Amino acid sequence: MIGLLLSRGADGVPAPAPVEFGPGFVLPRSPNAHLLAPPGLDLPAHGRFGPWPVAPARVWEALLEAAAEQPRTYPLAAWPERLQAQWVARTRLMNFPDIVVGQVTEGPAGSGLVLYSRSLLGWSDLGANAARLAAWRRAVEGRLVP
Repeated sequence: MIGLLLSRGADGVPAPAPVEFGPGFVLPRSPNAHLLAPPGLDLPAHGRFGPWPVAPARVWEALLEAAAEQPRTYPLAAWPERLQAQWVARTRLMNFPDIVVGQVTEGPAGSGLVLYSRSLLGWSDLGANAARLAAWRRAVEGRLVP
């Protein structure tokens, strides 16, 4: 645990692997994760947003741009063929590492975005992951909605 706190950027976190956002996806029992997803996607989302009448590549671009602007956020891994990427977001005061995952989806109504943020340490995040995803959502939507 000390290594996670003393590390900087994306260093010191477990090796990343793609997240399978499908019908079998389960949120952790602890209240330290938050999930946003497009309507109609079979996920236990805390909130819904999108889709947009644009190509998936445009949402992917907006996601990457929005992520690059987030404070204390560092690229962890990307799987462009799946339109999924992960970042480490470090908390301001204690340097706790959280993982943020974004994946672009495509459906009949347009392109959507799954955003998932979870803490690596502790039971509760005091709403930090929900607040983080609200900021990411605004940043992405600001690039897609005129």
